[in-house]
Amino acid sequence: MSSPARRQVLRLGALAAAAVPLTGGSAAADDGTPRFPRAWFPITDHGAVGDGATDCTDAIRAAVRACHTAGGGHVLVPPGDWATGAIHLLSGVDLHVAEGATLRFSTDPAAYLPAVLTRWQGIEVYNYSPLIYAYQQHDIAVTGGGVLDAQSDTEHWWPWKGSGQYGWEQGMPNEFADWGTLERWGAEGVPVAERVLGEGHYLRPSFLQPHSCRNVLIEGVTLRNSPFWNIHPVLSRNVTVRDVSVECQGPNSDGCNPDSCSDVTIRRVTFATHDDCIAIKSGRDRDGWRVGVPSRNILIEDCRYLTGGSAVAIGSEMSGGVSDVTARRLHLPRHPEFEEDSVAWVLNVKSTPTRGGYVRDVRVTDVHAPAWTYVPFEVTFQYSGGTGGEHFADVSGLTAERWSLGGPCEYPVRVRARPEAPVRDIRLADLTFADAAQDILLESVTDVTMRDVVVNGEPR
Repeated sequence: MSSPARRQVLRLGALAAAAVPLTGGSAAADDGTPRFPRAWFPITDHGAVGDGATDCTDAIRAAVRACHTAGGGHVLVPPGDWATGAIHLLSGVDLHVAEGATLRFSTDPAAYLPAVLTRWQGIEVYNYSPLIYAYQQHDIAVTGGGVLDAQSDTEHWWPWKGSGQYGWEQGMPNEFADWGTLERWGAEGVPVAERVLGEGHYLRPSFLQPHSCRNVLIEGVTLRNSPFWNIHPVLSRNVTVRDVSVECQGPNSDGCNPDSCSDVTIRRVTFATHDDCIAIKSGRDRDGWRVGVPSRNILIEDCRYLTGGSAVAIGSEMSGGVSDVTARRLHLPRHPEFEEDSVAWVLNVKSTPTRGGYVRDVRVTDVHAPAWTYVPFEVTFQYSGGTGGEHFADVSGLTAERWSLGGPCEYPVRVRARPEAPVRDIRLADLTFADAAQDILLESVTDVTMRDVVVNGEPR
């Protein structure tokens, strides 16, 4: 009789046969989505035990190495509960977490050492490894119908935020001093090699981060209870995130944050987060200018937003620039479980006078939002009260078309720019706001086009 892992390999191999090259070596489809040989590397072949208690870190790493060395394929996490620390992917490897499998990540910070190069809120630093990480790799994936559970809560990771809402109490460690140090390092241009935190420090790691990678696929999995940002591609290109669920009500629990990335597709993702669902970024202040890599060619479509700050945010760390963003067919449903905590913004372009950078050619269409929103369309240069500085973002070419907002909101559209840096070329068409407390507010805006915009039953 074959083992469960062996049966799973055979079943998955048959399903994948039509989509995978017959020759050895991984390859990418025309759209940059990676494709993998039909070679399977069950983690159980390397000693993993799915009892939820046995540490499987070494077994998973061994399977990843074996897969990579063999020319690529699928590292299989079969049904079961698998305890692990940091997982580092290598070129040609698909980490396939099968339906019925849960990867439970250690809450011990030591499991994410040594420190690796990452970006923390837009500034480069060596810090705790993201829970799943890849650096300068190509043709990599995390797929399957299983669950990635970071196990963060008010006793693990989240208290480092320094907020009583997330379990912090007086006398406990928090991130404030380390964040202040990192901000200073970025402002002063301290060499990145000298920016080392990690052990003994308190900046929480991201959940899943491909850094400086190309041809990346994240598909099918559910991410739960991240320490910090969930899916955080950095300086990568050809990134596809599809048919994924992100569930986290912790601090800074952004769902998917492309950061200085190009050619990104985010499709059919369901978000239930406490912070922004999608936030497009490109570095913070002087460190973002130094790196100087924009985010561009971003496609977002057919996503569902149950809770979160913004459905689509740009910023606030966008000093390297953001351009050519298309978001379409976005659904912000009423949901009985989240009746009092839905999504606050549909599109939120947020910056401060220290950011610089640019935001150009952003188009959001076909939005259905029967739930409450705070300000569906917003542009602000005063994010989090930031008013000091002379480096304003250059914002132009924002389009909103075919929005139906049935729930209550404060302002339907609010743009607060500065006379020194007006927002240019805003196009609003076929928008309905059924229950707005205030009217449209535009400050320091030029070239506004409005067509078939209705607020509280009245055309604008």
